[in-house]
Amino acid sequence: MKKTKILCTLGPASRSLKMLRRMYKAGMNGVRINTAFGNFDDYKGMIRNVRKLGDIPVLLDLKGPEIRVKLEKKMYTKKDDLIEIGKERPIEFNYNIYNQLNIGDNVLINNGKLLTHIVKSEKNYVQLVIERGGTIEDGVGVNIPGKKLHVPSVSEKDLRAINFAKENNVEFVALSFVRGKQDISNFKGFAYNLQAEIVAKIENHQGVENFEEILREVDSIMIARGDLGVEMDLERIPLIQKHMIQRSNQEGKLVITATEILESMINNSIPTRAEISDIANAILDGTDVLMLSGETAIGRYPVESVSAITKTAVQVENSIGTNIKEEEFHNISRTVSRSIWQIAETMPLDKVVTMTKTGYTAKVITRFRLNQPIFAITANSIVKNQLELYYGVQPIQYNYEKEKDRILSVAQLLSNNNVLKEDDNVLFTAGVRTNKAHASNLIEIHTIGELLEFGKVK
Repeated sequence: MKKTKILCTLGPASRSLKMLRRMYKAGMNGVRINTAFGNFDDYKGMIRNVRKLGDIPVLLDLKGPEIRVKLEKKMYTKKDDLIEIGKERPIEFNYNIYNQLNIGDNVLINNGKLLTHIVKSEKNYVQLVIERGGTIEDGVGVNIPGKKLHVPSVSEKDLRAINFAKENNVEFVALSFVRGKQDISNFKGFAYNLQAEIVAKIENHQGVENFEEILREVDSIMIARGDLGVEMDLERIPLIQKHMIQRSNQEGKLVITATEILESMINNSIPTRAEISDIANAILDGTDVLMLSGETAIGRYPVESVSAITKTAVQVENSIGTNIKEEEFHNISRTVSRSIWQIAETMPLDKVVTMTKTGYTAKVITRFRLNQPIFAITANSIVKNQLELYYGVQPIQYNYEKEKDRILSVAQLLSNNNVLKEDDNVLFTAGVRTNKAHASNLIEIHTIGELLEFGKVK
């Protein structure tokens, strides 16, 4: 069974229940809704279809301080064309940043496909000359490399999206163009009582420079290579990606590798060799999730795109080694997770079962990339759905806390559902006789048939 998780962006090509069902069967584990496009009625319809299908986590992607273009119809440009962007023009930016721009500034549009620079700058508009032309469509992203623009980290639409996430029990909320811990702090100030995990999208210079402080403040990281590759030299991206994956693994934080995973499959039914190698290397480095964007939102082959990742993951996952170096004490759960990894490496162990309230213990176990599947038992439905995106974790919702013998009750449940077999050697971990956070302090190892026999004697 595939352990790497696949997150699919929904759009016209994939929002129907029929297509979602096909993608799920092909290996989709979660869906992303990009609030840069569409409206809240659209998003609600997407979530309704997803919930009909099953316990599939939803990631709501907020625009944050992302610059995009606004226009009513497509604009076609070629080299040396002059265009004006500004108030009361056919094309404008979604933020009033014109007085922050200067003659000579490079303006890259649509992930850098269009390259322009400013030749005239006024209070309410700028004039650009096209160096590399192409089509400009409503909502495409804009990058101005090296420029520290003063724009709000949470927009008016973001505020609506936060409330929408609360009302619809969305499991993840992603904030675009995170520049530092202050952006996260500002977001949390608006997101009171939000149960969703916070995902910081790293896609500019400041996000890279302040990565460590950002990592401490959030639950998850998204390496948004599209904008990152426009904001920074392309050749720097592979090592930045590897570093962010390793650090996220080390801290037990979910890490999503995104953008141009299978870009060619927007129009082609098979991937390129380079794309498959890119997928394999991200998995080998330790990514939890691979995210598809245009491939599933607007592409011609969404199911085939999901299937391509699934096939690649199954091939390479058995070759993954741990990149964790735990050299100091952090908390009991992290210490126990290292012991579980050592046990799994040195004895014939078939499965690992963790009983968890918040999901934390499952997260710190899976960072060691065990060969054995990890079953996370939790009473919390949102935690259960969030764990669906963590590498190798198979979450199950069950309220074990009311049971006198928790391990026996969980073993019986999993055995009755054919998850555990009589001859399976299974490691169980849980927190007992403690109310402390991150304190899973118990390890028991049982052959399931023997454990169930002891249960009958009782």
